Amino acid sequence: MSLQQTIWAFTIGMTLFAGFVDFRTHKIPNWLTVPAFLLGLTLRTVISGWPGAKASLEGAGLALLLLLPLVLMRALGAGDWKLMGAVGAFVGPLMFLFVLLGSILVSGLMAVVEMMRTRRVKETFQNLVVLVRGFFSFGLRAHPQISLDNPALLKLPFGVAVAIATLACFCAARWVA
Repeated sequence: MSLQQTIWAFTIGMTLFAGFVDFRTHKIPNWLTVPAFLLGLTLRTVISGWPGAKASLEGAGLALLLLLPLVLMRALGAGDWKLMGAVGAFVGPLMFLFVLLGSILVSGLMAVVEMMRTRRVKETFQNLVVLVRGFFSFGLRAHPQISLDNPALLKLPFGVAVAIATLACFCAARWVA
């Protein structure tokens, strides 16, 4: 197995496990994300030296920076945020963007399926309109009723979407290479 495949193997294993934990508990714990970040940083440093460490820190930093507004608005959980930081540490900034885009697409598909399954399509679109209006009126503030803090709203295990997207990015990278 090549060194790059080793990084992918750890990344896929970590995201699949995080997806499983998120699906079962609706949380991604620190005991998973923090060691995963450190492992990603260590692996890339051992494999590529300073350039690997730099790419790892850039990937994690990009993840944490891009997703921080969603965490502050309570649209994304802190465990999901830290999971994406760990993914960025493993795969670096460029591949992280592909995993992020894939995660957004997969979670959007999961949301559509869940809305249809629970027959809450109209309610969900009404909430979306309220959120967009609020964003343009008040900026990046959490909405009092439409956030992760409201137990009545639908919530998706974003860790599952991240695991699927990571696996898809690995397959796409292998197919292109």
